Amino acid sequence: MVREAVDWPWSSYRATAGFKQEVPWLTTEWLLSGFATNRKEAQDRYRLFIQQGKNQPSPCEQLKNQIYLGTDQFVEDMQSKIDPSQSLEDIPRKQKQSPPGPLSYYANRYAERDEAMAYAYLSGHYTLAEVGSWFGVSYAMVSRAVKALECKM
Repeated sequence: MVREAVDWPWSSYRATAGFKQEVPWLTTEWLLSGFATNRKEAQDRYRLFIQQGKNQPSPCEQLKNQIYLGTDQFVEDMQSKIDPSQSLEDIPRKQKQSPPGPLSYYANRYAERDEAMAYAYLSGHYTLAEVGSWFGVSYAMVSRAVKALECKM
């Protein structure tokens, strides 16, 4: 929304970086202590740290199941800690899913291409277009494969 962090008026950046006087309710010592013991040096390093983060992808792009930031093993570990008797009705389906396997998993697991495409789509991790692109067919062909599998079930 702005080119430089200092231009965002509702951020604590300007006070933390030493561009304006701190307000009484803002505590910056703990954050700055991670950069240096000397306040001026810590502010200089903090400004550099923020500058280096510019044009980096958002960590939100790496979220798994909309809430986890970590490896697939971490996600599985966290999901295994959920009490099995806990109602999952209010938890979005996307958050209950295990991490997605690669599309090659479905191609190798199912002998029939249409069955592999259908299961890949029904996993909830891929769109019709993504599955179709990987298998080299149109999304309409994937849709027909899904319908056929649903009729068999």
